[in-house]
Amino acid sequence: MFAFANRTCAVALSAVMALCAATPAFGWGQTGHRVTGAIAEQYLSPLSQAALMELLPHGSLAEASTHADEMRSNPSEFWQKTASPWHYVSVPEGKEYHEVGAPPQGDAVTALKQFTETLKSKTATIDEKRLALQFIVHIVGDLHQPLHAGNGTDRGGNDVKVRFFWQDSNLHRVWDSQMLDQRDLSYTEWTEWLSKTITSQDIRDWATTDVMIWIRESTEIRDTIYPENANNMSYDYLYNHLPTAKKRLQMAGIRIAMYLNEVFEEAQR
Repeated sequence: MFAFANRTCAVALSAVMALCAATPAFGWGQTGHRVTGAIAEQYLSPLSQAALMELLPHGSLAEASTHADEMRSNPSEFWQKTASPWHYVSVPEGKEYHEVGAPPQGDAVTALKQFTETLKSKTATIDEKRLALQFIVHIVGDLHQPLHAGNGTDRGGNDVKVRFFWQDSNLHRVWDSQMLDQRDLSYTEWTEWLSKTITSQDIRDWATTDVMIWIRESTEIRDTIYPENANNMSYDYLYNHLPTAKKRLQMAGIRIAMYLNEVFEEAQR
């Protein structure tokens, strides 16, 4: 009986491990997304702040930013199939997004457009607009993570196996969360530290709501972050690439605010 039980547990454990291995990592991880939302809140216009009070009366953009990932455990077809491709785009090396476009099932660009129209709609319900807001905050953040503008060959780095600080991982997970987690800071600490170094010149330099520019920036970074030695990624890799990850979080936060300010202003016309 005990042997049977042990075999059953082993089979179940193997199945769970296989499922985990097949599951793609989430964009920026919870810490990174919350940082982008918290930075964005500091730059919202009065009109956006009023809309936020209506749509998230007991919440924040930091909380809203992770909703699209948290709901991926929902077994409904919407979350398991329809919304699954909305977290990324695929742009082969040497190409730009406008040359390849979206696949039939859609991607982050088509979803952003759809949810932007919902947020500006005069007839959409509060619940529909709330979901649209949650997705917009999330998608803008995702598009600033370089591996969410994947090259179409390795699932945004998920298939690139690495050892990061002597632990088995993959390149996507390193960029989503592990570089940030290695510093052992809360999202509020990250927000405070990163916010202090954003200058007026930075805001002018980053002032664009053009999604094509965001994607182009991410693909250019993406092609420089594949490690030379995937079995020994530690302090050197962190030194070389964490500053880029921090800057992308800052840029995403500023641009989330700019994007929402623009959308809510247009909705009033």
